[in-house]
Amino acid sequence: MENMTLTFVNVGYGEAILAECPDDRLPGGRFTMLIDGGSAEAGEYAGSQTGRIPAADYLRRRNIRALNLLVSTHIHEDHVCGLLDAVSVAPPAEMWQALPENLWREMRHIDPAVAEDPSMDKFLRSLNDYQALCRTLDGQGCAIRCISAGAETDLCMGLTARVLGPDTAHIDDLADRIRQLYQAPDLATQKRLITATDSCMNNYSVILLLNYRGTRVLLPGDTNCVGYAGLERELRADLFKLGHHGQKDSVTPELLEFISPRHAVCCASSDRRYNSAHPAPLGLLRTHGVHCWFSDCPEGEAVPPHSELTFTIGPDGAVEGVYR
Repeated sequence: MENMTLTFVNVGYGEAILAECPDDRLPGGRFTMLIDGGSAEAGEYAGSQTGRIPAADYLRRRNIRALNLLVSTHIHEDHVCGLLDAVSVAPPAEMWQALPENLWREMRHIDPAVAEDPSMDKFLRSLNDYQALCRTLDGQGCAIRCISAGAETDLCMGLTARVLGPDTAHIDDLADRIRQLYQAPDLATQKRLITATDSCMNNYSVILLLNYRGTRVLLPGDTNCVGYAGLERELRADLFKLGHHGQKDSVTPELLEFISPRHAVCCASSDRRYNSAHPAPLGLLRTHGVHCWFSDCPEGEAVPPHSELTFTIGPDGAVEGVYR
């Protein structure tokens, strides 16, 4: 029986995660799923000494030309914008996201020139690229699907996915926020709604719990410690991808007790911008004997340059990571 692999692509400050699982019933004998696509900013990759690579280039390198499933956890530049190029390389059969399937049709392009600061600029570009992504996928014949807490699906032989969040109430709330943003009566109101929606977006992330033959992987997007409220009893995982890039609010001692991971991955950039890879959560994990891994090479951590961090997950529960 073959192993599943889970690869964290080094996209700098961002996330792009590729899951591959053997299944002889599928074309090519494997199931492939991409979760987020990292940033589309050229400056995120130019001159990098740590092995950063855009998600689309990584798919080309691996000769992956189609995806069974794409997951967009939430609308932020460092997660969604790299997907536009990625789906031109490897079109997906289906996309999961935590918004109504046709909401993108109600959105329109907003000129980023109206942005008052870099944060607003990034968010406007993420909204525009999300709409463009959905339009592209619709044109490719991809099924765009809204998923919510409680859904559980057999992805392929031996691999299941359970959606822990967000619930339908949160999905409806986020959709209302986005609609109000586009229906704002004036630019000043729109800017206020843009900032408000941006600031709360992380805790509307898709939270996935993958289970490969008994080994559990928790992938919470950018969810911070507040966003797990009510889910504590469902969080146990062998491999935990820290939410919010390992910033100070990514995990608490109480949450760690519930998750109880053997391995943790922090998707922080090499310059540890925005206080990512914060010493507090990393120290907490190490105190509890959790092996910490990184998708990039944060300053101060003994991590070799690499383009990918790949975990091999065996049917016997073995989990092994390697930087390549």
